[in-house]
Amino acid sequence: MNKQAVGLAGMLAAMGTLHFVAPKPFDSLVPRSLPGSPRTWTYLSGVAELAVAAAVAHPRTRRLGGLAAAALFVGVFPANVKMAYDWRNAPPSRRAIAYGRLPLQVPLVLWARRVAR
Repeated sequence: MNKQAVGLAGMLAAMGTLHFVAPKPFDSLVPRSLPGSPRTWTYLSGVAELAVAAAVAHPRTRRLGGLAAAALFVGVFPANVKMAYDWRNAPPSRRAIAYGRLPLQVPLVLWARRVAR
């Protein structure tokens, strides 16, 4: 397996696992406009990350997995925007984390697309 795919699969698997091990921080990122419990959305996004990690890890599904990872990174962008908005009055270190996540989505999408090739 190539290093790019291993790294991407590992990161997605770690984040997907965190959705189950420590769901509370993820719950706060779920937009209130979504129906149902934020915890349900946290778990669903964790399942999605684990499924995409598995697809990226397997050579036969790597192309589809890479494209799915790119779509996932685009799909979670609104949660990052919500975090930045919610933390706009937080201490500078927290604001830096929240604002820093926004441009981070671009290299993540590009990484996933590279793995898909």
